[in-house]
Amino acid sequence: MIIQVEDKEQLNICLEIIRSSFITVAEEFGLTENNCPSHTAFMTIDKLEKQFDEVRPMFLFYKENVPVGYFSLAKCSEIEWELNNLAVLPAYRHFGIGKAIVDYAIGIVKNYGGNKISIGIIEENTKLKNWYLKLGFKYISTRKFEHLPFTVGFMELEIQKRN
Repeated sequence: MIIQVEDKEQLNICLEIIRSSFITVAEEFGLTENNCPSHTAFMTIDKLEKQFDEVRPMFLFYKENVPVGYFSLAKCSEIEWELNNLAVLPAYRHFGIGKAIVDYAIGIVKNYGGNKISIGIIEENTKLKNWYLKLGFKYISTRKFEHLPFTVGFMELEIQKRN
């Protein structure tokens, strides 16, 4: 079950899922609050509240009444939305939750009239990149940012609008 986050009271739950999920990535790639303070594993409640105030749709994924996943969307243009912070708690990975979240996000973007979803990932995370490729995302480009100790890979998914 996926529900939309409706008030700031729920943001602490979202933050816990985000941080717990992304810390495994941070550990795998040697990211710390010192060498990469802006990484999602170290997100603050202030940053999440700012995203909420920007009216980004945020969602929690529940399995047996337990929140185990999270994602948000950001509108880039009339047709393009960015999928942000897709997170699944480590104990719940490899059970199809991530795919269910992407499928749900596709439905939301269609409902808003969009036909493209973009993402940014750690380019060196080939396992994640391959997972997105299997879901139909296409590789677009990479970019090295001075403040990040990794390369960012950009991907997008073209989706069909409803008739």
